[in-house]
Amino acid sequence: MRSEDYAHLYALEEEFWWFEGMREITSVLLDPACLPAAQREILDAGCGTGGMLNWLERYCDGGRLAGIDLSPTALDFCRERRHRYLTRASVTDLPFADSSFDLVTSFDVLVQVPGEGEDERAMREMYRVLRPGGVAFVRAAAYEWMRSGHDEALGTQRRYSLGLLTGRMERAGFRITRASYANSLLLPAAALRRLILKRIGLADGGSDVKALPPSLQWLNRILTSALRMEALFLKHTKLNLPAGLSTICVAEKPREPLLRGGRI
Repeated sequence: MRSEDYAHLYALEEEFWWFEGMREITSVLLDPACLPAAQREILDAGCGTGGMLNWLERYCDGGRLAGIDLSPTALDFCRERRHRYLTRASVTDLPFADSSFDLVTSFDVLVQVPGEGEDERAMREMYRVLRPGGVAFVRAAAYEWMRSGHDEALGTQRRYSLGLLTGRMERAGFRITRASYANSLLLPAAALRRLILKRIGLADGGSDVKALPPSLQWLNRILTSALRMEALFLKHTKLNLPAGLSTICVAEKPREPLLRGGRI
């Protein structure tokens, strides 16, 4: 990402519909595993400009809230948000001791890690730095067939099916506690825009995460409401969404070691 892309992201993270709605979904899926207002050591692995670091404070309650990112520009924006525990590092080589954290998060980072198998290396690193009983929350873009100019702009290396994401997390040693697609209601419209309109030149290229023009600001509220409806569904039914633009995996580092084929 370019420096101006980080500035754009920083400006949008608080109120843009996608970020606001996905935070609602994240809280519904993460709260049962990590109740707020308990002291924890937390790592956001690939913290970007720090919007999610701000939000994760609810799960920290005075514990250390650390962020790592490869981009010095992104970390500068995190410092503007007054975060202190920041390190320039890769998610494939976390600069922390084994069993250092109670919660590790990864928000749309694994899709950007270059190199075959490097996403699995990052998962193993998340597993390593988690304490036994600790929780990992991973979100990633869904479906290779949804690849578009948005991915080119963001440097996306891969997209996941839910089965692929959970399978790789399990291979890293995690026990999956919940897994779901998200941003499901908007999938048909996004598929139309990305797969058809762009191919015939009727939609702009570049990232889809951009401010709405003033004449369309009213859409921000409607699109946020669509994601909030999904959050309510996930909260009250305990069911998982069968399709969507994002894959989400909530996983635990077992307190006891796992053997291939089951728990000992």
